[in-house]
Amino acid sequence: MRNTKLKCILIDDSTVQRRAVAKIIKEHAKLDLINQFDNGLAAKNDIGSNIVDLIFLDIEMPGFNGFDLLESLEQKPQVILISGNPSYAMKAFDYDVTDYLQKPVDKKRFDVSIKKAINRFELQNAEEVEPEYIYINNNLKKSKLFLNEILWVEAYGDYVKIITEEKNTLILSTMKAFAKKLPKDKFLRIHKSYTVNLEKIENFNGSTVEINEKVIPLSRHKKEALIEALVIIE
Repeated sequence: MRNTKLKCILIDDSTVQRRAVAKIIKEHAKLDLINQFDNGLAAKNDIGSNIVDLIFLDIEMPGFNGFDLLESLEQKPQVILISGNPSYAMKAFDYDVTDYLQKPVDKKRFDVSIKKAINRFELQNAEEVEPEYIYINNNLKKSKLFLNEILWVEAYGDYVKIITEEKNTLILSTMKAFAKKLPKDKFLRIHKSYTVNLEKIENFNGSTVEINEKVIPLSRHKKEALIEALVIIE
């Protein structure tokens, strides 16, 4: 989302004010001014037929003012309201606008508003990424195991025991074979019988690691590897 560029329209019945705000918008690297209007009714039709991310909207316009336009929109893009009258500020936020700017528009204050708009846009459009997982054989079927849920893995004879906060799962595997399935930047075998999730470590010293109030032995020759791994993930 680093290349976010918001498609904007500007609505203001004052030619002088519209030119002044348009100039600031055009100079901003994260904004793309796709249209300008001198009244809300004309803008309403354009909003419905084009992709618009952000509206710069004057409040005081004859006949059909900024609040009238907001109430008429079924699906509303982000809005930054602009007015020369500070008394509208409180009412503006009743419409869930991104910000309110007072005329004449201050450049620094404008930049703050755009940061808000970009942050809001990125939150609304963030892709949901499923956490990393592997499949394990459990009860004669393959089950999905999310890696961020693993606290540690413990050798248990011909099996390994996978410890999570919710449950423990026993699967047929050697520690060496199972450890190969885990990403090396997130898991470390710190003892012949233990592989731990580095992000879950709460405390450690020269001989033990503590995870979820469980004290786990740390092999002496693994101490430096553990320190290096923890430095990398911080």
